[in-house]
Amino acid sequence: MQIPTPRGRLLENRKLADFTWLRVGGPADYIFQPADFKDLADFLDTLPQELSIFPIGVGSNIIVRDGGIRSVVIRLGKGFNDISFDNDLVHCGAAILDAHVARKAADKGLDLTFLRTIPGSIGGALKMNAGCYGTYFSDVFVSAEGVDRKGRQVEFNNNNLKFGYRNSNLPLGVVITKVTLLSLGAGSPDKLHKKMQDQVAVRNQTQPIKERTAGSTFKNPSGFSSTGEQTDTHEFKAWKLIDDAGCRGKIMGGAQMSFKHSNFLINRGSASAHELEALGEFVRKKVYDTCGLTLEWEIMRVGEPHKKPKR
Repeated sequence: MQIPTPRGRLLENRKLADFTWLRVGGPADYIFQPADFKDLADFLDTLPQELSIFPIGVGSNIIVRDGGIRSVVIRLGKGFNDISFDNDLVHCGAAILDAHVARKAADKGLDLTFLRTIPGSIGGALKMNAGCYGTYFSDVFVSAEGVDRKGRQVEFNNNNLKFGYRNSNLPLGVVITKVTLLSLGAGSPDKLHKKMQDQVAVRNQTQPIKERTAGSTFKNPSGFSSTGEQTDTHEFKAWKLIDDAGCRGKIMGGAQMSFKHSNFLINRGSASAHELEALGEFVRKKVYDTCGLTLEWEIMRVGEPHKKPKR
């Protein structure tokens, strides 16, 4: 099968463990890092349609199984990390990190501070409607541009993305390339940066930021994020249900539910994707047995399991 030759970087049979925050994942058939929008569009236009694609972002909220992915993985880089401003609108490439957008917006006196402690890139934040402190990506989203599987430019707004709690209606085979956001309001740069410093301090105290992790493992059954306010309730928060089921600190091989925050799944250094996913499923069963509620994965799990060699 003929694979087009792009101007960007094309890697064959490369382990995705090198590209995910949990540092697990078998090989992808190909990993493509396009040079720019045209390179991406031309590649998808000429790539045989029987080959599927999988946009991976920066790999912050994903478990790639040990057998890898039978797809062309699309990973955006330098050609998609620009940022510009138009009054209270922020135009940013899909590869730019959420935290970087928050800081650059604050420099301009624009409030996108909730993005500061969300791991990953803007494209990923759109796909999963990321949020924290009671604010969601959909609250600031204006529009997005991308490329579909046939290399055609496509556009999106709130009406066709239909955001929900930790999800959006982004079609399969679409690679988001650019997003426009609307500031939540104006403020002095110093106050906005101070607000983010306080958020980061709280995160550092409550989350295992120095570990190999992928952020929150499960969605909150309550259907909303923590607000960070004193009035916030915890009865139906995933971490509380995991605690009640006795799974804080639970270890399975090289995988562990964090002692610091029980809704964080950690690779202690030697975990396989199988161990991480198996521990997550163990926790889901324990929570269900304890309270009758089913935790839904927030971390995306993709790919094939490792196949043991035949004897």
